[in-house]
Amino acid sequence: MAPQYIWNTDGDWIATRIDDHIWDLTGTWVAWLDGDEVFTVDGEWVGRLHKDGRILRKRAAVQRHLRDDIPPYPEKPDLPARSPLPPMFIELDYSTIDVLEEDPDVFRHISDKRPDMD
Repeated sequence: MAPQYIWNTDGDWIATRIDDHIWDLTGTWVAWLDGDEVFTVDGEWVGRLHKDGRILRKRAAVQRHLRDDIPPYPEKPDLPARSPLPPMFIELDYSTIDVLEEDPDVFRHISDKRPDMD
C-alpha cells in the first residue's frame, strides 16, 4: 500500500500511515487503525482519520474504553524520507477539532486509563 501522509491543520507532516499502522517521523509505531478510527499503541481512542489526512474528532466526543485487542508490534516498513506538499484542507466548524493541532504530543502520552502496575 502506498503511504498516506498525516498532517495537522497548519500543513505540518506529523506521521505516515502504511496499511493499518501509523508511524511518526522517527519511524516509531505510534498508532493503529480500525477502519478510520485511530487508536494509540496503548489502545486509547484518538479520533478518526479524515480523507484529507488529518485526525479529527468532535469536541464533545465521549472518550471510549481502552481497547484490549491491540495488534502485535508490526515490522518496520520503509518510510518515505520526505512528503509532498500538503493538500488544501476544508475549514473545520467549532464542533470539530484537529487532534494533532490540539495536542501535538498525543502519541507520546502513556494512557492514564491503563491500570496501575502492582
